[in-house]
Amino acid sequence: MTRLLKIRGLKIEGRSDETWSSIIRGVDLDLNKGEVLGLIGESGAGKSTVGLAAMGFTRDGVRISDGTVEFDGIDLVQASADVKRDLLGKRIAYVAQSAAASFNPAHRLIDQHTEGPVQHGVQGRKESEEDGIELYRRLRLPNPEEIGFRYPHQVSGGQLQRAMTAMAMSCRPDLIIFDEPTTALDVTTQIDVLAAIRDIVEQFDTAAIYITHDLAVVAQMADRIKVLLKGDEVEEADTRTMLSAPTEDYTKSLWAVRGFERPAKPAVARASTPVVAVKGITASYGKTDVLHDVSFDIHAGRTVAVVGESGSGKSTAARCITGLLPPRIGHIEFDGVPLPADYRKRSKDQLRQAQMIYQMADTALNPRKTIGEIIGRPVEFYMGLKGREKRKRVEYLLGEIELEPSQYLHRLPSELSGGQKQRVGIARALAAEPKFIICDEVTSALDQLVAEGILKLLARLQDELGLSYMFITHDLATVKAIADEVVVMKDGKVIEQGPKLDMFQPPHHPYTDLLLSSVPEMDPDWLTNLLQERGLDNIGDAATDKL
Repeated sequence: MTRLLKIRGLKIEGRSDETWSSIIRGVDLDLNKGEVLGLIGESGAGKSTVGLAAMGFTRDGVRISDGTVEFDGIDLVQASADVKRDLLGKRIAYVAQSAAASFNPAHRLIDQHTEGPVQHGVQGRKESEEDGIELYRRLRLPNPEEIGFRYPHQVSGGQLQRAMTAMAMSCRPDLIIFDEPTTALDVTTQIDVLAAIRDIVEQFDTAAIYITHDLAVVAQMADRIKVLLKGDEVEEADTRTMLSAPTEDYTKSLWAVRGFERPAKPAVARASTPVVAVKGITASYGKTDVLHDVSFDIHAGRTVAVVGESGSGKSTAARCITGLLPPRIGHIEFDGVPLPADYRKRSKDQLRQAQMIYQMADTALNPRKTIGEIIGRPVEFYMGLKGREKRKRVEYLLGEIELEPSQYLHRLPSELSGGQKQRVGIARALAAEPKFIICDEVTSALDQLVAEGILKLLARLQDELGLSYMFITHDLATVKAIADEVVVMKDGKVIEQGPKLDMFQPPHHPYTDLLLSSVPEMDPDWLTNLLQERGLDNIGDAATDKL
């Protein structure tokens, strides 16, 4: 096989407070034409930094301090800006994690698609537009002749991710860097994107570096896997060997993460009053109903997982419970007492009893406030504590989330990792001493080791404090790990609900069956077998549309 990319002794440094610190410490990498290499590791391992360096690129405040990056014989570290400008987009392409943040919202998809081929002189505008439509068709986008003439906000997340892959393929590059392209997608959409990416990479014999923290995903996509930890290489092997017989303890720990599962709790007594009861709510945005007669109960000390694809109504139901979106029909009860529909009409104690932990800790924490101030605000507002008593309570809460108070009290959110920020979000919710907490996709943006730590923390706090959780997620592995009951939603309706053990045993509602069968497994043949068994028209969005 022809070697396309050769990296030797790669060292990368980042600048902080006018000093340079080591980020990547001597990574070697080889990639042949048409081969896919999976780069895996927890947050901060250096996966994206190495992926960008493979393009000869570093972010602001980062530099390549040593080593070589040779692409088809060209040393990208020493290459001039003109040489790299000619390569990037034409022979080397990049697919980002968030397509929504990467596309220009002011231009149609097809206009952004044709820009690269036209500027690089690969194709004229008309030819590039026709080729774009053909790529949309190959990537199984709906209405390929029409979808390119929409703006980014007019298509779904999964469709936008495939449109970005089409744009990356527009010049038929030799190498594509895929940087977590399916992390934020629900399982039915993810399977579409994975099948489309794998198919088009094979069709055009394109080499790829696939960066991810999802081990089951990398098992479907990669020929070989390289594991990174804090800027160091851990090990590398072909995919089957890596999955079946990893040699290093760290790699084995990554594999073991998927084994975490809480034992099932006994059934709830029929006569018991639920902490939260959702009673036949119908809610709307404007004149359009988005929830239709939704009902479910959440009992003391229990976790109810609410699952479904994007747009199914999971978060909207949570907004109704918190009073942010008053339902048009139906009501919410707390400990058997009806709550005012609008949060502004609820008492401080009613507000205190229901708290929320958000998906994106980055945007949920005030970047200008210290951790002590962030946690201290609800301590003062709800509990009336000030001065020494307030600080004592904040320190106790930091201890509860397993962060050392002396180290974290005066830090800003920007000085914490993603998992640490999510722990602060949990402490802020606990500060009000609630009985009920809504966890909205709290682990979806975290790597699996960090996510497991968050799930174990939530489980411990529930056991110690008797908390009830509504756990909103599209990750069914998380549901298996932490839920007691499961509510499945689609198009604003409850399709199916019941105890976890019953929900994971057939027979299922066809939509529940689709969700369960769309969860990638740690088997390199899983996606291939699923496509052979079901066909392209019976997976992902196409299957959902049929239902």
